Amino acid sequence: MDSRYAERYRELFDHHWWWRARSRVVTAAIEAAAPADGFGDILDIGCGDGLFFPVLRRFGQPMGLEADASLVSDARPPGEVVVAPFDSRFSPGKSFGLIVMLDVLEHLDDDQAAIRHAHTLLRPGGTLLLTVPAFRTLWTQHDDLNQHRTRYTRRRLETVLRAGGFTIDHMRYFFHWLVPLKLLVRLKESLVSRPPTPASVPGHRSNHFWLALSRLEQTTWGRIPWPVGTSLIARATRPVT
Repeated sequence: MDSRYAERYRELFDHHWWWRARSRVVTAAIEAAAPADGFGDILDIGCGDGLFFPVLRRFGQPMGLEADASLVSDARPPGEVVVAPFDSRFSPGKSFGLIVMLDVLEHLDDDQAAIRHAHTLLRPGGTLLLTVPAFRTLWTQHDDLNQHRTRYTRRRLETVLRAGGFTIDHMRYFFHWLVPLKLLVRLKESLVSRPPTPASVPGHRSNHFWLALSRLEQTTWGRIPWPVGTSLIARATRPVT
């Protein structure tokens, strides 16, 4: 992760409209899949400083994995967040009822290997929930700055998940309203070359407006399975047999 972006990560997660809207989408997806007695052990891959843990604790006991040590506070209890890359060397010695990967897969060189490894860490019947950025046509300097390897279509993500042994329960695009704005940004960047700058929290009124628009989408037209969006969310299960 770009160091300038990392410095602002907590502020962005807590206050930026995009992160707050995404958290709401993800929380609703977890609630829809949660067993009555919870998931038990939960693994949050790419968890930063465990910023999503307060939500995850409603559904089980979270632990985190984060590749970037600069994002993890020294105040974290030992073992709560493991600083290491997500690959076959990560072996926590237990299985999980839920694995969460929020905008992580697009950073990895081998997404298929990551999904296969997630499959081995889930107990049979366990749930994988992930979000990824959508459509290469929406690629902007934001993707360069954040060292993305790709953006996904629904078809490609389905292929990766099924090849990794998962059954797909739910998949949809979201942030539909943001698509035309991303296309305008891409056009602007093609016409005017400037160095990329890290995201920052907009002013209060703008931030409130964009958050309200995102939440309106989630409760109205976002319930329609539109074939486009700037993000993609998927919920998949490791089959019992």
